[in-house]
Amino acid sequence: MTDFSRLTLDDFLAAVAAQTPTPGGGTAAAVAGAMGAALAEMVAGLTLSKEKYAASHDAVRPIAVAAPLARAEFLTLAREDSEAYDEVVGARRLPKDSEEQKAERARRIAAANRRAAEVPMRTARAAARLLAALPELAEKGNPNAVSDVGAAALLLDACVEGALLNVGINLGGVEDASIVSELQKETAVLQEESQRLRSQVLAVVRKRF
Repeated sequence: MTDFSRLTLDDFLAAVAAQTPTPGGGTAAAVAGAMGAALAEMVAGLTLSKEKYAASHDAVRPIAVAAPLARAEFLTLAREDSEAYDEVVGARRLPKDSEEQKAERARRIAAANRRAAEVPMRTARAAARLLAALPELAEKGNPNAVSDVGAAALLLDACVEGALLNVGINLGGVEDASIVSELQKETAVLQEESQRLRSQVLAVVRKRF
């Protein structure tokens, strides 16, 4: 499987544009999350490097630690998302000539669909977790970079929404009703929280212009 983090930007976009199932929306969502994390990291660094913002350093320092960790996690999830869907495609191509083959194919498809739903859910959780730190970064970070906090919030919200769409489409192939119900409930919670946080960040950003 390709490590998308090693591709040039142009090569990555070409891979997304290609008429192949992967990389698709789940990978793109994770990369959007990585960009949002990188912007948060940048703003935190531009705050901590300036003594004039010393009063904000204690509040911003945890974000400076969390953002690069999240960025690395998103890049791992970008790869895992493509791997997960490739497993779905591979399972669907298994032979189904005998009853045993049909049973094994069904089992493999269900397992692959479950993973294909769980990976983007992890992406959405990671994005919502970092997004929760951005209202404080918008309020206390370097004011010259406050618009970048807003852009980070938009990217992280897009990451949540895009990842959750991939959760939803793959849940249709998951046989365990309790898992489906659990992930559907979490989807609703994450969507609502992400939208609330995005709006909160943007309101603070615009006040600081």
